[in-house]
Amino acid sequence: MDPSPRISILSVDDHELVRKGVAAILSTQPDLQLIGEASTAQDAIRLYREHRPHITLMDLRLPDKSGIETTRDIREEFPEAKIIALTSYDGDQDIYRALEAGVRGYLLKEMVHTEVIRAIRTVHAGKRFIPVEVSQQVSGFFPEVALTPREIEVLTLVARGFGNKEVGDVLGTAAGTVKAHVQSILSKLSAKDRTHAVTIALRRGIIHLHSPDLAAAIPNG
Repeated sequence: MDPSPRISILSVDDHELVRKGVAAILSTQPDLQLIGEASTAQDAIRLYREHRPHITLMDLRLPDKSGIETTRDIREEFPEAKIIALTSYDGDQDIYRALEAGVRGYLLKEMVHTEVIRAIRTVHAGKRFIPVEVSQQVSGFFPEVALTPREIEVLTLVARGFGNKEVGDVLGTAAGTVKAHVQSILSKLSAKDRTHAVTIALRRGIIHLHSPDLAAAIPNG
């Protein structure tokens, strides 16, 4: 029996170029083995069940479901799963939500060429891998001032240019209630106005303009 079995890795990213880059890097290491690639959450879960990889590299932005939700789904079925977020999202809320979902490492895509191998080996050894650049982003984060799910829905629609009445129509609530949500959002984010709140939320990763959740929230037409 091989005393040093290779570390098996599943790569999940909807961009083929990224997956090819990861594959090329992994191919240079005799102790690492890429056992599958997925471009959607559905394929990621299926391949995880099939191969049970030691490490999963998970993009946080997938076409059918977020990488955070996919991480939760996998870890609910396989609590021992070791998942590393590999993403361009560097907002404190993105990082916090990913860690809360159970990722063991958080790697920005700009770091992949220099850090992905070390990240894989570190997480495989049972440790966390959080680069200084990432940990600094969450050092001042306080969960108690986080926006509620409803406030995030409201702000997401505000970011698309919806007024209070339009937001209320989409969410099935009164314009006055929406106004109260907006005031709460401004207070929590220390924002001067709606535009400033959107800017802060986008920077911190509280909302994203291109996400499956946003597409589902906005009716066609």
